[in-house]
Amino acid sequence: MRHALSADPAELPDFSLKPEASLGAWFAASGIRNFRAAARYVMLLPYGRNSDRSNYRLVLEEGRGTCSTKHALLAALAQEHDRPVKLRLGIYEMDGINTPGVGPVLRRYGMDFIPEAHCYLVYRGARVDLTVAGEKKSLPFLDEEEIEPGGIGAYKVQRHREFVREWAMARSLKPEMAWQAREECIQALTARDGA
Repeated sequence: MRHALSADPAELPDFSLKPEASLGAWFAASGIRNFRAAARYVMLLPYGRNSDRSNYRLVLEEGRGTCSTKHALLAALAQEHDRPVKLRLGIYEMDGINTPGVGPVLRRYGMDFIPEAHCYLVYRGARVDLTVAGEKKSLPFLDEEEIEPGGIGAYKVQRHREFVREWAMARSLKPEMAWQAREECIQALTARDGA
């Protein structure tokens, strides 16, 4: 099912950050006093994998992040303040239209799309994707589930690999080949974005 994802921090709640809370203290020390300002700050950071993909706090230290680390950080910040902003893991049909740059790789493997995992926030039914500033999307999701911020490491990778394996087997494709195609798609995106 296709779902719209907003790239607007105004879709999230606005509340003051507690300077005595762990994550709130970091943002407060940087002059950021409320949640929406924190969301804008994180959204404007460059896209790039962190040195440890399971440690969302590295977004603050390394000044960059992915869909997983950026959204896990904001979900953890909301949890720290007892606010109902949830982290969601969605698996969607990544193709050359909704993800420019992967089309040539998919064609080389004879695929129209490959299942890709993506993290975003949910608040009052709105899906909010702050991975890249201003990038509104409508994605064809195959599966969605709420996860904890700590689930962006091993759990996310395991769930994604299992999904790709089942998807490939249902199409009489070799799971290893499908995962290789996915990895090459990500390499193409990284090369395109210069990350």
